Amino acid sequence: MAFARLYGEPLFKLPNDLYIPPDALEVFLEAFEGPLDLLLYLIRKQNFNILDIPMAQVTLQYLKYVDQIREHNLELAAEYLLMAAMLIEIKSRMLLPSTKSNAEDEAEDPRAELVRRLLEYEQMKLAAYDLNAIPQLGRDFLHAQVFVEQNTVLHWPHVEVADIQAAWADIMKRATLVAHHKISREELSVREHMSAILRKLQSTKFVEFSELFDPSRGAPVLVVNFVALLELAKETLIEITQAEAFAPIYVRLAYSPV
Repeated sequence: MAFARLYGEPLFKLPNDLYIPPDALEVFLEAFEGPLDLLLYLIRKQNFNILDIPMAQVTLQYLKYVDQIREHNLELAAEYLLMAAMLIEIKSRMLLPSTKSNAEDEAEDPRAELVRRLLEYEQMKLAAYDLNAIPQLGRDFLHAQVFVEQNTVLHWPHVEVADIQAAWADIMKRATLVAHHKISREELSVREHMSAILRKLQSTKFVEFSELFDPSRGAPVLVVNFVALLELAKETLIEITQAEAFAPIYVRLAYSPV
């Protein structure tokens, strides 16, 4: 089995003339953001009191780390060497006998300025951790984006013949409930009913299908009225619409562009 590929070709063994530099692969187990970060790490790792730093131990450990980074990155070591000089100066000042300007004044601690800088840096570092813990857009969550197609054209559902038949059957059923047992002869005109329906539709925009029929006038009148309605629809003088499936059926005058 090939352990690598070179320009798409499998390699089953290492070339005899292969040279790997000693520093080809470097692993950094711990990285610090600057001299103050390194000092704070050394102090907190050994549970030293930051207000009473043992300068001898901390300076020795700090110089060991600086010697390591000088071997690999001289430019990076320059910043750390400046802090090393400051630590050595503080250590030297602590070895000198303390001098007091007045009898009542206490001698100034050479570590005071370093302690102040370390406390400020630690406070800023903790604030950075808190800010980083806040959910961030693009890292912890994303904005939901949904595209909704806006359709301004109103499409009425197609009225099936079965729906008209069901509405007509319901009207006929109600007509039989109010039927009179009186035999009479009446001449009915489909054209007259067509005109009556058109007059009724002119006064309003929509009329429900059942409102165009008067069950009290008997089944013959309802039949002629229904035939007149179909004739008007056939001649495209009216439109039969329905808002949605199983919704009431409405009738209106057909739209005619000017």
